[in-house]
Amino acid sequence: MILSELSASVLRISDIYAREHGIDRDRDWALLKMQEELGELTAEHLRMSGRARGEADHDKLGDEAADVLGMLLIYCDRAGIDIEDAMRRKWLKWLEQDAA
Repeated sequence: MILSELSASVLRISDIYAREHGIDRDRDWALLKMQEELGELTAEHLRMSGRARGEADHDKLGDEAADVLGMLLIYCDRAGIDIEDAMRRKWLKWLEQDAA
């Protein structure tokens, strides 16, 4: 699955979630939710490294990383960011320079 397909699927799921729970998902909401999910990823990372209480769960770590990515894709949509273009511009340019 390419990033644009993943983003479209995440946005459809977000629409369903918002409709079922009556949530207005503007850009601020998406950024705050992304921060919340990053906190949950951080907490799981700390459990995995033995620096927090609770049972470590590698699958949960992956689930939290997926939540962060999902919320980033939603934020990009709300903010009018073409994340594929931004990745090419910001990151992938280094591959082109390295190949030269």
